Amino acid sequence: MYWTVFLTQVYKSRGERSRGTERTQNRSMSMKRLSVLLLAMCLGLLEAQVSFEDNGTNRLTSMSQEERLAALERRLESSEKEVSHLKRLIGAPPAIAFSVALMDKATKPGDYGPFAYRTILPYRKVFANVGNGYNPATGTFTAYVRGMYFFRFTMFTSATPKSAACIWKNNVFVVCLWDVKGYIGADTGSNAVVLPMGVGDRVSVMLEPNMTVNDNQSHLNTFSGFLLFPM
Repeated sequence: MYWTVFLTQVYKSRGERSRGTERTQNRSMSMKRLSVLLLAMCLGLLEAQVSFEDNGTNRLTSMSQEERLAALERRLESSEKEVSHLKRLIGAPPAIAFSVALMDKATKPGDYGPFAYRTILPYRKVFANVGNGYNPATGTFTAYVRGMYFFRFTMFTSATPKSAACIWKNNVFVVCLWDVKGYIGADTGSNAVVLPMGVGDRVSVMLEPNMTVNDNQSHLNTFSGFLLFPM
């Protein structure tokens, strides 16, 4: 009787151990299957290519070798265009240009002058002043870049012409417009010059002593200039 009970307990213990071993083996098999599945997913992801879009976001795309080469060629062509554009910007000369007229809205139409002395014409109406080289408070253009510049001015006279105005550079006479013995009636004219300018050089249009110019809201007296190329 004792041995029967003992053997029964031994067989039960062995059975429990066997079932425990089977459960452990089953869990091990499940973990292996899960690992294999995860590995397969990782391998699938490794086959995809990460492509960077222009908006900075990433997306996974599966591409053939021919498609990848075509995409690289397009990106290379785009990069070359960007580099070429940057080279043009870096090598471009500085932008300097101005265009002004004698009268603004606050100026009363009619004759300006005469004065007993030579006077800078104060062009108040500013159409453009790229580079801020022209000062409407003084009527003077100052060069901040050394180079070759083009200047032009126009002059309008009243019914009895008695006008004379000249371009001056650093207080040195350059070119002039005169109309003192013309036909009776209004008259107009223009003159232009190309000048080498150093940094700090100044150019203005000056009205000669005892002379006048006539202007109105049509802006008949103008002064313009721009940089042709730096030196």
